[in-house]
Amino acid sequence: MADAGNAVQTLADVIAETAPAELVGDGFLTVVGAIADGAKRVDGLTRRAALAGVLGDTGEMNVQGEIVQVLDAAGTDAFVSSLRDCGAVAALACEELEEAVFVSDAADHPYIALFDPVDGSSNIDVAVTIGSIFAIYKRTDDAPVTETTLLRPGREQCGAVYVVYGSSTVLVVATEGRVDGFTLDPVSGEFLHSHNEIRIPSKCAAYSVNEGNQGNWHPEMQAAVADLRDAYGLRYVGSLVADFHRDLLKGGIFLYPGDVKSPAGKLRLGYEANPLCYVAEQAGGAGTTGVERILDVQPELLHQRTPLIVGNADVVERVVAKLAE
Repeated sequence: MADAGNAVQTLADVIAETAPAELVGDGFLTVVGAIADGAKRVDGLTRRAALAGVLGDTGEMNVQGEIVQVLDAAGTDAFVSSLRDCGAVAALACEELEEAVFVSDAADHPYIALFDPVDGSSNIDVAVTIGSIFAIYKRTDDAPVTETTLLRPGREQCGAVYVVYGSSTVLVVATEGRVDGFTLDPVSGEFLHSHNEIRIPSKCAAYSVNEGNQGNWHPEMQAAVADLRDAYGLRYVGSLVADFHRDLLKGGIFLYPGDVKSPAGKLRLGYEANPLCYVAEQAGGAGTTGVERILDVQPELLHQRTPLIVGNADVVERVVAKLAE
């Protein structure tokens, strides 16, 4: 946590001091700053929710086959505009948009962003914690950017960001070997350094899974969760970012397995699993499909889905071992 005896640093200060030099020199701070700007807009709408007219759905269906919430649409607009206009992003892809947005092939636009603008949107109307999730990649060359350019394994991320809109609004940034958290100060309007060099606690405190789905799980997953049930308490919000954030700070494991109804899983590889597993690994944790490391999966589709098991590395390994029995 931040040291109360010292001046609290801003998001820009910390990224400039701690991110790899090659990222700082190539505008990584600009990309994170654009995410922070979009997050402030979403935070403002979330805080006023019913008053701002962002409850309920639009009546439309997104490319994922899900009903679009009003805040989904507003969050998409906020982040697309902030990332598109920041001057450092060549292309971006979003869970809510069927096609990628291509901005510039110029060499001075070295970054690519994939994101879920409003995660947990089914919880918006009942004031439960929601979030935003971002995977950040550097371009490998100056060739024109196409959809194929965006199909990169998660291990190639140069950074990842997620935002939690809850009792406070917290933005978490991960770069190689380091994870830091920043809390939005309502007085200054700045994200201030509040969580220094986050590491997942060595002791797993809880497991998080929707037990209501167990009738659809394969027998191996039922056995693996029964093993967790015997060892840990259950903590489940039902909002991916909220459950992941708690597990990151308190220790824990989150599971959203494939099942007989959705064998490929439900969560999105590029927009949710890759960035969160990148954060987990930089903080000492692990993420898997149950068969292979999430960050090693080669995407074949922009909106590809995946099973997800992420959290304390030793407990993730315990689940994988159970699944292999």
